[in-house]
Amino acid sequence: MVKEIIINASASQTRVAITEEGNLVDFFVDYPETRRMVGDIYLGKVARVLPGIKAAFIDIGMKHDAFLHFSDIGAQTKDLQAMLDEDDEPEEIEQAAPVEPELGSNVPEIQLINGVPKLHKGQEILIQITKEPVVNKGVRVSSAISIPGRFCVLLPYDNKIGVSKKITDFRERKRLKSIARSIIPKNYGLIIRTVARNQDEESLREDLHFLKKIWEDIVHTAKVEKPPRLVYQDLSTTISVIRDLFTNEVSKIHIDNRKLYKQVRDYLQTVHPDWLDRLDHYKSMKPIFEAFGVEEQVKSLFARKVHMKSGGYIVIEHTEAMVVIDVNSGKYAANKEQELNSLKTDLEAAREIVRQLRLRDIGGLIVVDFIDLEDEKNRKKIYDELKKEFKKDRAKVSVLPMSDFGLIQITRQRVRQNIMQAVTETCPSCHGTGLLVKKSQILYEIEEWLKRYRFDGAERFPVLKCHPSIAEKLLEGFPSMRRKMQFKYFVFFNIQTDETISVDQFKFYSRKTKEDITEFTQI
Repeated sequence: MVKEIIINASASQTRVAITEEGNLVDFFVDYPETRRMVGDIYLGKVARVLPGIKAAFIDIGMKHDAFLHFSDIGAQTKDLQAMLDEDDEPEEIEQAAPVEPELGSNVPEIQLINGVPKLHKGQEILIQITKEPVVNKGVRVSSAISIPGRFCVLLPYDNKIGVSKKITDFRERKRLKSIARSIIPKNYGLIIRTVARNQDEESLREDLHFLKKIWEDIVHTAKVEKPPRLVYQDLSTTISVIRDLFTNEVSKIHIDNRKLYKQVRDYLQTVHPDWLDRLDHYKSMKPIFEAFGVEEQVKSLFARKVHMKSGGYIVIEHTEAMVVIDVNSGKYAANKEQELNSLKTDLEAAREIVRQLRLRDIGGLIVVDFIDLEDEKNRKKIYDELKKEFKKDRAKVSVLPMSDFGLIQITRQRVRQNIMQAVTETCPSCHGTGLLVKKSQILYEIEEWLKRYRFDGAERFPVLKCHPSIAEKLLEGFPSMRRKMQFKYFVFFNIQTDETISVDQFKFYSRKTKEDITEFTQI
């Protein structure tokens, strides 16, 4: 299987595509204004402690305070997968002998009283971002610090040793665990990552030494700085993808930007010089995503409707609370064998849904409405197919069996904004609903305003500001709607068009004082 990483970099964004046999399997977008934050470490200050929801809010200098749940305090391995690359989940964690902290900082140790962390307002605390902000929510953080490297994950002040569960060979696991025991320094825990498979002790030791130096620099910064303060910034999206996903399976990395090519080359020169021959600087005039047949696949990620080869399709709808996916049979419905056709469509949809969730990086609660199946065995086939496909996913996923109504509930780990949230913004006209109020309804609201204003209004000649399309509707015909309203209510308003005003809004102003009088009679 040919697996490649294709990177398109420009002044406004960097796009990273991972393909298998030419098919897009992973996609990342990095914007300068919305850089990757997961993994960043902050020296923060407790802003509020709310025992009722078992959480504290930490001031780290952002618009919204960071959310710290009590379960994330002192649990060194609980959120490890989210803090790393969603690729390596520690298994068979081994408890080492307890040790005393060697490196200190100005961050006090968090005490537990009856299992509840003793936090107080103004307390300084070292935390790490585990989830990026979503919509109006701030970042989620943990006090369990971890620093990922090429082969290892360093856990300061922890005393555990673990090996990635994706290394399944018993002898290899035993060998790596033995190396970890021999190289782990005092006061640290260590997780051996998947890419460490078949690596020698010296490679792991060098990686560990590099991570230990990073932690010592973090501790030094925490000692001398005052919160809120960023004390460690994780790698950019591009370099982190190279670090986490560039394995023996990847045959080539293609980069069309010279500056980024040099950065990746320097990184590989440090961590894995043997792989430099796999790095390619793409120099053709043809856009790199078009040359590798990726551009069209990327554009399909923003479509609401996704078509399948069978003729069926799925519809993906985003709401505030969840993502809802509907499966439709399309032309398959013409066949007489309804149960068999529904099963085929549902099986194909299951594979496509998992692919779309990965590509779009959709997390949270997902509800899928499959085509109804009568046979319980067929329902289980859909459930099993989803479970099988989700094994390829690096994020944590939980799937419930199909209900009697043909619904399957999925929860998928959400670490950052999904692709739609990252590349789009709310429409100023429809405010994200996708719907606009009919012009006739706006005219009705204007007339209602005039009806109330005629009794208490101080002026008979106000000014109406509205969108040009509303003004056109008011002035068309003879007599026009405006003329009818004026003589009906004896309020003789002029019209000024303003394209910055939403189609479903209007404003009335005093001609004398220029003040907004829209709210004068609004209820």
